[in-house]
Amino acid sequence: MAAPKGNEFWKLHSKHGKDKLFASPELMWEAACEYFEWCDKNPLIEIDFRGRDIQQVLLPHPRPYTIQGLCLYIGCSTSYFRTFKCVNKSKEQAYLTVITRIEQTIYNQQLSGAASGFLNPNIIARNLGLSEKTENTHKVNMFSDLNPDEIKKTVSKLKDAVREG
Repeated sequence: MAAPKGNEFWKLHSKHGKDKLFASPELMWEAACEYFEWCDKNPLIEIDFRGRDIQQVLLPHPRPYTIQGLCLYIGCSTSYFRTFKCVNKSKEQAYLTVITRIEQTIYNQQLSGAASGFLNPNIIARNLGLSEKTENTHKVNMFSDLNPDEIKKTVSKLKDAVREG
């Protein structure tokens, strides 16, 4: 079924595009703080067995803050969340400030957790883009085991082989 020619039903739509998830940067920060509080109140629980009688022990571990976890908590995708960083309008600049604050809070919590041993330092270092760079250089000298006379003989043999070949 085709729409009639010249129809403009699309103009009847009261709004175009998706509504912003947050009406203001302040609401975005409040939602992030709710997520941080939820993470703190809901640690990851390790079940372990200890002692002579092998009793079950529940060991709480801090839940790391993540951008992905925040986005799941507030109901948006990470790409949608990051679009607020790309906006250059003066009104939207306040969102950039809040997102920077959120990212710094997440970075600090992960780094502090890894440094104190509560979070896996290797995983957190990779997640934060930290790495210890070492440069390995190894020079190979093919003739290091040969004395000068042996080197001359080898070069002479190679020259003869090239002339014959």
